[in-house]
Amino acid sequence: MSRPEFLDWIAEITNQRPLTPELYIRAATHGSHGEADYQRLEFLGDRILGLVIADHLYHQFPEEPEGQLSQRLNGLVSGPVCGDVAKQIGVGSHILLGKQARDDGARKSVKVLGDVMESLIGAVYLDHGMEAARDFIIRHWAGRVSATVADVRHPKSALQEWAAANNRKVPTYELVEKSGPHHDLKFTVRVSVNNIGEVQATASAIQAAETEAAKKFLEKFT
Repeated sequence: MSRPEFLDWIAEITNQRPLTPELYIRAATHGSHGEADYQRLEFLGDRILGLVIADHLYHQFPEEPEGQLSQRLNGLVSGPVCGDVAKQIGVGSHILLGKQARDDGARKSVKVLGDVMESLIGAVYLDHGMEAARDFIIRHWAGRVSATVADVRHPKSALQEWAAANNRKVPTYELVEKSGPHHDLKFTVRVSVNNIGEVQATASAIQAAETEAAKKFLEKFT
């Protein structure tokens, strides 16, 4: 992918012509590439994403209590959601990777995609300011905000409530396995409820694996 094509893509997904192209190139550069990578921009973008989504939810759902807003927020800024947004806008085709990372499939890694998505948010903020970053986020997250209306309970909270309502002990979570290359680690977690059963799930982060395990447990046993 040539530099002009890359910058045309940036203009398309951000609705802004890049003023500082190097910011976006850095935002798409993985550590394996041997140059300044996206980690600092990811750090910044992660915080901006949380603020923008929190502000949007506060105004979008004026009657909801803090607990429900927090559950919505946690779901919308999670790594898997960031990775999914990245997939939809074609981030994978534009990541700069070293040979080993390419061979290991980093271009399709949910974690890497999510990290780059956050770094792009950071780049937009530095290049165009907060309002542009807000517009960029809302443009690509809006459908997901409305999709959380039906049931905002986090699976782990829902499972704990179910266990309490059925006079069961608190669900226990156990890390079963950690595998994969450094840039694409996989965590397998087991959740169990005494005298009911257990379920395992695998994801790119322990918290995400616990969430998926709780969801599968609810589907299987309730």
